[in-house]
Amino acid sequence: MERKEEVGKENGNSEEALRTLSDGSICGFESLHRLLESSLSPPVFKEVSRLLIGLNCGKPLESLPIIETAKELSSQHDFDVQAFNFHADKELLREPRIVRVGLIQNSISLPTTAPFLDQKKAIFEKLKPIINAAGASGVNILCLQEAWMMPFAFCTREKRWCEFAEPADGESTQFLQGFARKYNMVIVSSILERDLKHGETIWNTAVIIGNNGNIIGKHRKNHIPRVGDFNESTYYMEGNTGHPVFETAYGKIGVNICYGRHHPLNWLAFGLNGAEIVFNPSATVGELSEPMWPIEARNAAIANSYFVGSINRVGTEVFPNPFTSGDGKPQHADFGHFYGSSHFSAPDASCTPSLSRNKDGLLISDMDLNLCRQLKDKWGFRMTSRYELYADMLSRYVKPDFEPQLISDPLLHKNHL
Repeated sequence: MERKEEVGKENGNSEEALRTLSDGSICGFESLHRLLESSLSPPVFKEVSRLLIGLNCGKPLESLPIIETAKELSSQHDFDVQAFNFHADKELLREPRIVRVGLIQNSISLPTTAPFLDQKKAIFEKLKPIINAAGASGVNILCLQEAWMMPFAFCTREKRWCEFAEPADGESTQFLQGFARKYNMVIVSSILERDLKHGETIWNTAVIIGNNGNIIGKHRKNHIPRVGDFNESTYYMEGNTGHPVFETAYGKIGVNICYGRHHPLNWLAFGLNGAEIVFNPSATVGELSEPMWPIEARNAAIANSYFVGSINRVGTEVFPNPFTSGDGKPQHADFGHFYGSSHFSAPDASCTPSLSRNKDGLLISDMDLNLCRQLKDKWGFRMTSRYELYADMLSRYVKPDFEPQLISDPLLHKNHL
């Protein structure tokens, strides 16, 4: 209540401000795109959209029709569903390489005080209709949010939440393998992994499930945040799998887990290894990261000439024991509002509108992977890069005797008369 009163004062006690704080909406709207669409005239909205989400091959991004099955499941289970189409220019020597990709964002299902097994089973049940909607829509590759199979308890720094950790081929993977086989769909599943072969070490891991239900491989989170509540090294440390790109039946994919999106070289490495789509399964809250959310993945798509799928969980998760962030502020029992807003970014600087900030959702996109090479040819970023300069700089930087290449004005420190 104290937070609501403070925000109300800052915004003139406006009803809209209080609503934004309490339900995660923006003045009652589920996303910025929907707020603008409702508030602006069609010509003005079209121009604003051009500036905010760009043009795909010189034209506004097209919506895709949503099949009735997905509409019905969305209505019955109250989740947002949107679909879009990224085109590429027609080529003379290559056929289009169109893949249908899906992202799922969701809140947890039971209070964090419920028995752990009940919490996990409830999340499985919540996801079933959303995954079925994706499968019925013909999605070829589906990605879930970071640590989808549990509450995002890493902010609490309590060890008991380690009970949710499971082997890469454990219960959550087995649950998804059935959907992969049923719908001939590749699924990217971000879990808390318990490595049974290495002393039960815990990792933040993405398991890549093939369209035949097989496990293609896994990638462990490269960058671990230590920022206030994001002190996740209590549970796991930096991964040891490098920057693998997985060749699937539908394209070459990489997984840049959550905090890795703040590291440009992390994005670069997936591109150098040949990724055509990089997924960013995340769990992030508004006060800390929302201004960066629409920028970083889109910039990565542009700089590395691949598609990016950004997934963020949604809702506010309240924990039984309050915790602090080491910032001098009062202890609190929730991490903040996970603002959803999952979206796709394309190498031509276009992107989709975002899913809802305050409800579960499924985002579907057709994307012609030919666009990746077309943008490499157009901009020549890969050809004009000076990797030898960067390699030399980095090789020197990691050494203890590194000296920055700094040239000072010789008059800077002289005494002037």
